[in-house]
Parts: sequence; C-alpha cells; structure tokens
Amino acid sequence: MTVRRLMAALALGTLILAPGGASAQTSTAAKVDDSTIKTRVEARLKSADSLKDDTIVVSVDNGVVTLTGTVHSEAQSLRARQLAKVAGVTSVENKLDVDSKTERTMEKAGAKTGEAMDKAGDKTKSAAVKTKDATKTAAEKTKDATVKGAEKTKDAAVKVGEKTKDVAGTTGEVITDAWITTKLKADFVNEETLKGSDINVDTDNHVVTLKGTVASAAGRARAAEIAKTTKGVKNVINTLTIAPK
Repeated sequence: MTVRRLMAALALGTLILAPGGASAQTSTAAKVDDSTIKTRVEARLKSADSLKDDTIVVSVDNGVVTLTGTVHSEAQSLRARQLAKVAGVTSVENKLDVDSKTERTMEKAGAKTGEAMDKAGDKTKSAAVKTKDATKTAAEKTKDATVKGAEKTKDAAVKVGEKTKDVAGTTGEVITDAWITTKLKADFVNEETLKGSDINVDTDNHVVTLKGTVASAAGRARAAEIAKTTKGVKNVINTLTIAPK
C-alpha cells in the first residue's frame, strides 16, 4: 500500500511540473533584434513580383514593423502587410498609400505620346499631317499639327506626359526639383486647410515626398492633391501624419 501511494504522488508531481517546464522553455526563446527583422522584411518585399514597381520603406521599433510609401492597389497593400509578418514581429503598422494604377498607366502612355510628338517634325508624313490641307507642304503640315495638338488636346494621358518632362515654366525658368520644392512650400503656406501644419517637402527626380504633420485628414489629402497637380511632378509619396492642434 505504501509503494502505491508513493507512485501516485510521483505521477501527480510530474503532471504539475510539466506545464511550468514548457513555459520556461518558451520564455527562453531568443528574441529577434530589430535590424534582423528589417533585413528579412525588406528581402521578402523585394522578392515579391507584385511589389517590384512599388516604393515601400520599412522601419522596425521593438518588434513593431511600420510600412510607408506607395503601392498601386489595396491588394498590394495587404500583400505587403502579410510579407512583413516574419519571425520576431509583434505587429505591423501599414501606412502605405494606394496610388491608382490607371494613373500610372496614363503617365507612361503620356510619355510615349510626348516622344511621338517630338519625332513628328522629322517625318514627312504623319496621321496629323494627313488631316490637313493637301496643298500644304509636309513641313507646314507638321508644324500646324504640332501647334494645334498642343492647344486643343483633351487627352489626359498627354497632359500627364507633359509633367514627366523638364519643360519651361510660364515665367521662362526650367522646372527643376528645387523649383518644385519651392513652389509647393509657397502653395502650402497659402492653403487654409494646412494652417498649423508642419510639412517637409523633398523632391528627387520630380518625385515628391511629403513628411511631417497636418491638423486633419482633409489637410493631408489637400497637400497630396496640390503636389500631384503641380507642374513637373511625376509622382507623390505621402507619409504625412495627422496631429491635431
């Protein structure tokens, strides 16, 4: 009878100690440092074919991954969030902006249209030339078609294409990155919805990045709209955060 009681006590002690032992093993698991997490996430994003044309910035703070930049669709935003969940990540803050893929396509189409217009002067015949008076010379037709095309075109793709070039501004100056930055800062100061905002403008190869804080969601959207409609701007990366006054 004593032996049986002893065996029962040993079995009960094993059951009691087992969960605690498992917890101890789990708690001793090595923590992945932020730099390792950042490297893994960036590698996964770069290897994803669906995200190869997107601009995504990865930052990690105590296991929390933050994604900023621009993608072309909600599906790509969700995909980036999924890829960011690597070992060691506690949570993912997805702050990616969705830039319309249609707009991107129009920009490329506009650029091609602009190139075609430039080459029109070297040709003796073109589609535009054929629509004009047959008595005009090939040079006169080409010149007339180019002028009227610039004045009458309503094709949004052509307008976007014009933004991708370094063209002369209305006052004669060449549109450079510095010109765009200065213009945007001046426009933001005069915008009522951006009063009390702290916006940093960075322009690189006609791609504008907006950083800092605004007082409202309306102000954030308005800042992006002003930047996108500014002459010479190819694309806008909006990383502005909302910080009410």
